Amino acid sequence: MSEQQRGRRAIEAGPTGKTVGENLARLRKVRGLTTRQLSGLLERNGRHIPASGITRMEKAERQVTADELVALAAALRVNPSALLLPLNDDPATTVEITGVGTVSAEDAWDWMDGEMPIEPIEPGDPSGAILQFQLYARPAGRRMQLSPGEED
Repeated sequence: MSEQQRGRRAIEAGPTGKTVGENLARLRKVRGLTTRQLSGLLERNGRHIPASGITRMEKAERQVTADELVALAAALRVNPSALLLPLNDDPATTVEITGVGTVSAEDAWDWMDGEMPIEPIEPGDPSGAILQFQLYARPAGRRMQLSPGEED
């Protein structure tokens, strides 16, 4: 009996879920792996995802958990952000991110790489958004050092 037959509704993939599926398929193919081979690799690394589950992830028909996302990134030898964002950082290109909306691809990557907050920053950063982002988003040893006047 399927989830829908039992009265449960499948969770529809949002824009980020769709991007994960597209990137998963692209990276798997670039690595020359079949879904069965990737499944075997994941199994050897301690995370079981059947080949059919990978296919469904690629089609955005199945949600990818946080643990699965990290295991897939490790198996494909990329960072998790390589699955979460399109492979494009052109500032003229926009990207839709679940819970954020549409932003430039460059801003999306800066945020995903822990460099800048995703919200627009006013000149001079009067709200302290950059400082708060650095304080709460990164370990002390990984915080970017801003030079005087750079926050403008």
